[in-house]
Amino acid sequence: MKAHISLGRRGEDAATDYLLELGWTILDRNWRCPDGELDIVAHDGRRHVVCEVKTRGSTRFGDPLEAITADKAARLRRLAWRWAAAHGVGSANVRVDVLGLVSKGTGFSIDHLREVC
Repeated sequence: MKAHISLGRRGEDAATDYLLELGWTILDRNWRCPDGELDIVAHDGRRHVVCEVKTRGSTRFGDPLEAITADKAARLRRLAWRWAAAHGVGSANVRVDVLGLVSKGTGFSIDHLREVC
């Protein structure tokens, strides 16, 4: 397996563990539709939350959160609406968060930005 794919998978697993520690319920991982993929869909006890996970081995080439451009945010919002429609959830009850993970030896540091779009 290529190193960046393995890192990404480990990052998504760490992000899932982090959300579970917050008491959230994981509803979907790697949900796909013709327009793209959502990394994690969870419920925080009040709302459905689409979580985009960006994992990096270091910050040498920038913070992982910098990868969320205005275009990427708009695409995530559209995908969140698609997920909501497919699951009978009102789109007003879905928010988009971004989790930026940086590898720290055997673990990760995690930055969690809520309601980015």
